[in-house]
Amino acid sequence: MERLAPLVVPREVLTVADAEQTEFLKRLLPGLPRKNFVVEPVARNTAPSLMLATARVWLEDPEAVVAALAADHLIRDPERFRTVLEAGAGAASKGDHIITFGIPPTFPSTGYGYIHYAGGKGRRVSEETFFPVLEFKEKPDRATAVAFLADGSYLWNSGMFLWRADTFARKIQRHAPEFYPYWERMLEALTKKDNKALLRIFKEIPALSIDYALMEKARGVLVAKGDFGWSDVGAWSSLFDVWPCDEAGNAVRGETVALDSANCLVHNPGRFTALIGVKDLIVVDTGDALLICRKDLDQKVKDIVEVLKKGRPGYL
Repeated sequence: MERLAPLVVPREVLTVADAEQTEFLKRLLPGLPRKNFVVEPVARNTAPSLMLATARVWLEDPEAVVAALAADHLIRDPERFRTVLEAGAGAASKGDHIITFGIPPTFPSTGYGYIHYAGGKGRRVSEETFFPVLEFKEKPDRATAVAFLADGSYLWNSGMFLWRADTFARKIQRHAPEFYPYWERMLEALTKKDNKALLRIFKEIPALSIDYALMEKARGVLVAKGDFGWSDVGAWSSLFDVWPCDEAGNAVRGETVALDSANCLVHNPGRFTALIGVKDLIVVDTGDALLICRKDLDQKVKDIVEVLKKGRPGYL
């Protein structure tokens, strides 16, 4: 809300969360109108939740521009972000386009999806350039990520999108037709204020992300470079860009001595940690569990989670 405040007034902001989170949000955002808290009946990933929020907007103004933004992203340059966001809204308001922001990659990440875009002059809106998206790419292996970085026409997928409400409905109908009946049912349920009907819809609708459900299939998507200091802080290694580092590139939380060690991340606030002669490690102590991994393999934490689900759920 603070990030958007100079550009968007509270009455134009909707939050989308489950019932428990929404109660917390109401305490956190007392200035937001009560009707602007959109409650997911059941958590079903981002496609259903964004359909629900966009349907709310469509009922008030089908030509309104919707910006789908994650609240937990880090934006180091909010002023630059607002400039790009305003230009994106302008681009989304004209024609049959969905707008997204791609982050210029700084290393061959295997933890982000990628956007392959067409270079050239692009389309200029408010001093920003928007390029046609050729393809959305899944999270790659390291060799593919290295190739993407060398190619120069790939950006990290930020997961931020802008669309006119009526454009979104048309894109769903054309490119994700299996979701369109749910869209129509959402409109009817919202019009009738029928929460039971919304619950039935959410129990039936496929639990897919907006990327899988629509973006990977849609045509007419434009991307602008999001050069505003973005991170989704989605892995331990991303904290190297958030926490201060010492001269050897070590980022730590908790009392730590690092001898002949470089580029390590330590989260151990309750105990003393000593590093000797190591590099590129992540060390995380959560009290009942200890994680030690190479920083370029931290995405594999999800594999450990799957192992725990099968045999040791008490650690989750």
